[in-house]
Amino acid sequence: MKLKKIVSIDNTRLVPEVKNQLESLAHEVIFYEDYPTSKEEIEKRMKDAEVVLVSWSTKIHREAIEGAKHLQYIGMCCSLYDEASANVDIAAARERSIPVLGVKDYGDEGVIEFIISELVSLLHGFHKNQWQDFPTELTGQKIGIIGMGTLGKMLAITAKHFNMEVYYYNRSRKPEVEALGITYLPKEELLRTVDILSTHLPRSTVALSPEDFTTFGEGKILINTSLGITYDIEGFRQWIKKPANYAIFDVSGLEGILEEMKSYEKVITSSNVAGFTTQAKERLSQKVMENLREVFPTLE
Repeated sequence: MKLKKIVSIDNTRLVPEVKNQLESLAHEVIFYEDYPTSKEEIEKRMKDAEVVLVSWSTKIHREAIEGAKHLQYIGMCCSLYDEASANVDIAAARERSIPVLGVKDYGDEGVIEFIISELVSLLHGFHKNQWQDFPTELTGQKIGIIGMGTLGKMLAITAKHFNMEVYYYNRSRKPEVEALGITYLPKEELLRTVDILSTHLPRSTVALSPEDFTTFGEGKILINTSLGITYDIEGFRQWIKKPANYAIFDVSGLEGILEEMKSYEKVITSSNVAGFTTQAKERLSQKVMENLREVFPTLE
């Protein structure tokens, strides 16, 4: 079996090897290297495609799906946490029985390295900021994690290796995590207990209200590497102005507010997407291909 047309509607950053494989699976394959700036452009690029590939940067809306009469599959070259946070209108796809698959756990290693490296730098004062008056170690620091998915678990285990006290809050308890010596706390108690807080949540899930920032208090560190803002922005603006409060943010979580965050002296931002490394691109690309073959098992 060979497909008629595969379109990567934006820069999905697939590695050349996988691009070559895709080109052998369809009569026509188009890779766009930019990002469409209008709904009309998205619809135009999708119009005749049987398979559409898309990064996290482009939203595929209902009208584009309805207008793509030959569409059989949408491959998200990014994480798919749940329907509400997806950048694809999955409900519209489901109405036409079009499968939508995302990629899990391809950039977690790079994110963990970013978090630990920036924490170490901030605690020791290796760069322009130093959290406390005298350099401190990770040892003995109390870290709280909101969202105990794959990335949250990886951070918890890594923090334990550095002899940190690790606590977590999640919608459901995780006995397998607690068996590792990681303590569950209700959110309010977690905020009162820890000095470092890291959020790992689906896109644009708001976990911290203004009241939560008040509870979290002063002399604290907030980390967000989620794909989107996980906190009430006005509550954060007030919180970051208080003494000895710092934030460490992945640039992928600062859509629409990046320049503002860069203006804060105590906000540390990544210059690149932390989870998108050479190795992550390879893992992502291979999983995109695996998803495609899962949907079309007779492809040759």
